[in-house]
Amino acid sequence: MLQIKVFGTTPPCANCKRAEREALKAAEQFTGQVEVVKRDALGPEAEAYGIIATPLVVVGDKIVGRGKVVPAAKLIPVIEQLLGG
Repeated sequence: MLQIKVFGTTPPCANCKRAEREALKAAEQFTGQVEVVKRDALGPEAEAYGIIATPLVVVGDKIVGRGKVVPAAKLIPVIEQLLGG
């Protein structure tokens, strides 16, 4: 299953919440193939992505947004490419 990881602050800021909502909207297009997971920007996994700003949006292992909300419409083509079609 392909993951969209949304790294944000705890508690989440307004942009982190919006980033998660957009990721969930995009994931709805791929029922059973994509899941959205929230991660803490200060957690150990975040270090691997070199977070310098939140939200950080990662699809698979590809960073698609750093310090900004990525609209669902921009996430969908990335997801399609990574799913192979």
